[in-house]
Amino acid sequence: MVLLIDSINAIRDFLDTGGQVLLVIGVLIFAMWLLILERFIYFFNGFRHYKHTVKTSWTGRNERNSWNAEQIRQATISRAGMRLNANLALINVMVALCPLLGLLGTVTGMIEVFDVMAITGTGSARSMASGVSKATIPTMAGMVGALSGVFASTYLQRKAKREVALLEDSMVLDH
Repeated sequence: MVLLIDSINAIRDFLDTGGQVLLVIGVLIFAMWLLILERFIYFFNGFRHYKHTVKTSWTGRNERNSWNAEQIRQATISRAGMRLNANLALINVMVALCPLLGLLGTVTGMIEVFDVMAITGTGSARSMASGVSKATIPTMAGMVGALSGVFASTYLQRKAKREVALLEDSMVLDH
């Protein structure tokens, strides 16, 4: 029971000292990585089944050389591209929000430093150190989240583009 009360007090102290921005950054990074993992699972599991179904349907067509067949082919490839690119724009938005929220934490921490300087006149090093840590930790957390998301997002976008090109190459028109 005492451990639970201490944990609750620690969480409350954390949130009182500017941890709200860190909490928001943490939730954002967690949601971003859930979407990234969903895309990885879809690429390596769900899309393979969809691609096989599309190829089987295309090769099972009697007629693959008319204008109508070309339009069906293009629509199928477009649908596959939309499936592959689902949630990638949202992931990119989350990547862009991470450093912005880190900067918000920087601003709130620096405001605290300036408040300490205004109240004490010369500034208390201990009080100013608290504000500086509130300024740097959210910035670092936002940048780490953004960098990890940029690498994953770039990989997923390149993989989607490659898979669409491979599907397009495998759906040959008869001439």
